[in-house]
Amino acid sequence: MTTPKRILVVKLADMGDLLTAIPALRALRESFPQARIDALVTPHSAPILAGSPLVDEVLTFEKHRYDSPLSMAKPSSLWGMMRLWRNLRSRRYEWLFILHHLTTRWGALKYAGLALSSGAKERIGLDNGRGCFLTQGVKDLGFGGRHEVEYWLEVVGVVGAKSENLTLPVSEGAVEEAQALLEGSGRWRESVPLVAIHPGSGEYSLARRWSPDRFAQVADALMERYGTQVALLGGPDEAELTQCVASLMHYEAIDLGGKTSIPVLAALLRLSRLFVGNDSGVMHLASAVGTPVVAIFGPSNPLAWGPWGPSHEVVQIELECSPCIYRGFQLGRLEGCENPACINQVSPDTVLAAAERLLQG
Repeated sequence: MTTPKRILVVKLADMGDLLTAIPALRALRESFPQARIDALVTPHSAPILAGSPLVDEVLTFEKHRYDSPLSMAKPSSLWGMMRLWRNLRSRRYEWLFILHHLTTRWGALKYAGLALSSGAKERIGLDNGRGCFLTQGVKDLGFGGRHEVEYWLEVVGVVGAKSENLTLPVSEGAVEEAQALLEGSGRWRESVPLVAIHPGSGEYSLARRWSPDRFAQVADALMERYGTQVALLGGPDEAELTQCVASLMHYEAIDLGGKTSIPVLAALLRLSRLFVGNDSGVMHLASAVGTPVVAIFGPSNPLAWGPWGPSHEVVQIELECSPCIYRGFQLGRLEGCENPACINQVSPDTVLAAAERLLQG
């Protein structure tokens, strides 16, 4: 196999899923430094790679407009497909990596169309029996058969790509913005360890959320026992949630809910001594920048989407019915059940104990 000049990596997913592909992108960049590497992602997750040295260009495509044959048949959707086809063809990619599970027949058909429209001679990805359009496939063992990061490293490993450094780069400019934001709160002290707490889970599955009052208990205990300061983090739709946690606390936290861009959020997490939060894109971002993570899991699958790397702890209640989201080869119940004991039975003491171990370690 000759060394390529142009590579396209496809990861049409939310922020957390895209972050699981960062080690694979780094492996490609370090193994093929002279190649042009582009990434095709969703507009929502594109800021993760904005200005990143791991890719030369970030292309965006709104995949949710094509979630069903009916939505795909709309004139605007058909026109969007034609523009993408022309754009990909004009770039003359030689290698294409699809970093997705082919979970549904419709999904497999969409990725087959995308792969073939790229014109790439080498098309590599996971294969669960629906990857006939791939030239080289890696066996899909199902959700949790391997961690998502391991799957994507194995996919790019087919061409010999590998890396020892698996972290997400954070720009100095973003760090300076994060420090200015902390200083602007009037409560930040640079010499005091900062603990980042994210009580949200993004919009994808609210069933992953632990209760705000329990986050408040953990935050208060960390400030009282360890003299830490706490920054409450969240996206634009989670500002009310961080305000709720802040109102339930006895001590004053730095509430930054809805106040950060993704690059600045990454920098804030890099500046933090510890992260505590639910299974979410923010949790993956903390893990990606190398911050120790306490991840609270309920209905979702930590074997697939737990924090990646050392110095992390997963807190979960092991039940026969858990996980019920992304289990085996099925999507499962994305909003969990009516009485989610798997998340409701997680105690503040258990989360606090995990946080203490990482702080002491």
